[in-house]
Amino acid sequence: MSKMSELAFAVFVINALSEAWGIATPKVYSLLKQSGALDNYIVPYYDVLHTCGREYLIDDLTGYLVDRGYKV
Repeated sequence: MSKMSELAFAVFVINALSEAWGIATPKVYSLLKQSGALDNYIVPYYDVLHTCGREYLIDDLTGYLVDRGYKV
């Protein structure tokens, strides 16, 4: 695993969520950063998450944020 792979994956996830939620990518980034999803879930679990499909990732991260009280 390289930092570049993690970064590319994070960008992919942010873009996928932006498209799915219909909100701008900076807002998605802000939500993921503020909620801890980026630093405590997406990057640390890259090895597992990058093997999952796009729809699974969208559903999983939507649930992650909703469970923590964020509106998406």
